[in-house]
Amino acid sequence: MLIKLIMYGLVLWLAIWGYRQYQQPSNRVSVGMKAPDFKLPDAQGHTRRLADWQGKWLILYFYPRDDTPGCTREACHFRDDIQQIHALGAEVVGVSVDSVASHADFAQKHRLSFPLLADTNGQVADAYGALLNLGILQAAKRMTFIIDPQGMIAQTYSNVNPDGHSQAIIDDLKRLSAF
Repeated sequence: MLIKLIMYGLVLWLAIWGYRQYQQPSNRVSVGMKAPDFKLPDAQGHTRRLADWQGKWLILYFYPRDDTPGCTREACHFRDDIQQIHALGAEVVGVSVDSVASHADFAQKHRLSFPLLADTNGQVADAYGALLNLGILQAAKRMTFIIDPQGMIAQTYSNVNPDGHSQAIIDDLKRLSAF
């Protein structure tokens, strides 16, 4: 009985600590800074770099896990709004710590037409301040960065609500790109 109580206490402590870590806003990357470079495989296994989108606005969004309810809603909203985003000269790229195979399944299942990058070791998420690291468990925090055509951070979003997020991105892109 005592061991069970200790285990429940430990699980509760880890849950509270993890939630607090997840909710902490990132101070690592801020508006006006040069966006951290990256080199990651996409769902088809092709290596993608930040420079691939030079000269375009880039919506770089980090999300916890493929095929979970919030992540699916967020990705599908971006999918549904992709024409408006493209009309503003921007591209969307999703990043999580899931594998290339997981991303491929997720993209196919939900007909996602934008790249999903596999940051399996969490280095890119960490560089953007979007890594939740609980030791044996790593996940990306739900954060988004708008990167301007020169590779500078133009807008940051932490503690993102998946519902309505893509519309907020569109509204901010209109403001930032002076359309």
